[in-house]
Amino acid sequence: MRLWVAGLALCALACGCAGPAPVRRSDRIVSTNPCLDAILVELVPPERIAAISAYSQDPRSTSMPLDLARRLPATSGTAEEVIALKPGLVLASSFTAPATLAAYRRLGLPVASFGIVSSVEENRAQIRAIAKAVGAPERGEALVGRIDHAVADAAPPDATQPSALLWLGGSNLVNGRGTLIDDMLGRAGFRNASADYGVRQTGVLPLEYVVAHPPRVVLTPERGAGEEGRRVALRVRALAASKAKVTIGRFPERLFYCGGPAIVPAMQRLAAIRRQVAS
Repeated sequence: MRLWVAGLALCALACGCAGPAPVRRSDRIVSTNPCLDAILVELVPPERIAAISAYSQDPRSTSMPLDLARRLPATSGTAEEVIALKPGLVLASSFTAPATLAAYRRLGLPVASFGIVSSVEENRAQIRAIAKAVGAPERGEALVGRIDHAVADAAPPDATQPSALLWLGGSNLVNGRGTLIDDMLGRAGFRNASADYGVRQTGVLPLEYVVAHPPRVVLTPERGAGEEGRRVALRVRALAASKAKVTIGRFPERLFYCGGPAIVPAMQRLAAIRRQVAS
């Protein structure tokens, strides 16, 4: 027994086998976009994350669990903050300023840029590309599998396609065609009603038009605080007063900002609303 304990002690001193090796700076990652943040935390352990974007720590813009986001370091996305961390990889949005990207590369920081996805298929490809960039292809496939399972489970119970309109926040913006949430609506058995009002892409739609000709379903954010919350409540009251056969479906804003893991609860919520309409 004494020899065994002594052997463990020698092993710990000689090769550090008593615990995991420290993460090298070259393995640490900075993400500067909340949609990339939400995917990154699914792919690598927290010790590999040098920083995420500050947007993920704001309940109004996060697409990941807020308690998890607030346990991680964050930056406001300035080049100076990111450069000071000296990460081995920077995950950036395709909308990042060219001067910022040039500053990263001038100082030798590897950068992987990713754009906005507009379909579940594009989302799959993006997850796999990010997983490859961070050296976690197996975790990437696991996340893709979870998303595919959620999409399959949300398949509609029948062939009818009730019209649905998705309002964004407390404004009069509605979601148009050619977006990820538009694709998810179709997969859950809805028809995006935005085109019925002449809105081809995401754009402004006055409340009066919707009250005069309501769709079968209106997806609206959960009521928040302040002026935005009052606007959401006004829309709901106006639709209720119209006596039209409209199902009001609460759809949290954090579920339509990004793809990645947010697709799972988004599809589950859409499926629940679709079952409510069918019943």
